Amino acid sequence: MLLGDAGSAGSIAGFVGTRRAARPDRPWVMINIVASVDGATALAGESRGLSGPPDREVFHQLRGVADAILVGAGTVRADRYGPMRPRADVREARVARGQGEVAPIVIVSRSLGLDWSGPLFAEAEVPTIVAAPTDAPERELAAAAAAGRVIRAGVGSVALAPVLGELAADGHQSVVCEGGPGLIAQLASADLIDELFVTISPTLVSGSSHRALVGPELMPARRLTLIAVLEATGFVFLRYEVPR
Repeated sequence: MLLGDAGSAGSIAGFVGTRRAARPDRPWVMINIVASVDGATALAGESRGLSGPPDREVFHQLRGVADAILVGAGTVRADRYGPMRPRADVREARVARGQGEVAPIVIVSRSLGLDWSGPLFAEAEVPTIVAAPTDAPERELAAAAAAGRVIRAGVGSVALAPVLGELAADGHQSVVCEGGPGLIAQLASADLIDELFVTISPTLVSGSSHRALVGPELMPARRLTLIAVLEATGFVFLRYEVPR
């Protein structure tokens, strides 16, 4: 276990590590979570309200090592997602590892209520991917296909295992999921999580903000292995793996 000060980008890069190898039938799945000390995952409706410079560096380092970014449509809307614009050093490191310069964003959406003309689609360097159920509205499926790429899996809701399988078939060895709580809970319930990065923000929020996972109770509860801890300016960074 590494216990230290996350005050520099170099130490955070070591904490995050480098590119992961894929599982036999799907990418390696990482989760990135920020929460207040009392468990809130948003402040004034946005996760960025809990963040700070060292947490944002973890966020960017994880995006740098992942082959794709998985996120729920609700989080895209709440956090006003834009297209990936990696720094020059991140691009160079990705190319040196055999990755594309920019990872695609993969949005999981049941209703496809997204802004197809917005920057996330219109200004993306690589096409934004939308994962939707097969019975989603045909008009919205056509709009999604015109704006980027569509993966169809599941009926009524998105089946995540086939989506991950298709991403693996495209050569994506690892995926980082940035939420929201419902999507993370779906991945946990399907036993599709390999690693978690949890940032504890030095903040108390109270109120009705969601926990990091929102879904049925996991039976049995998943036991995690703590493999690294860092601290910076009051933020505590925890890295866990899910034993197999």
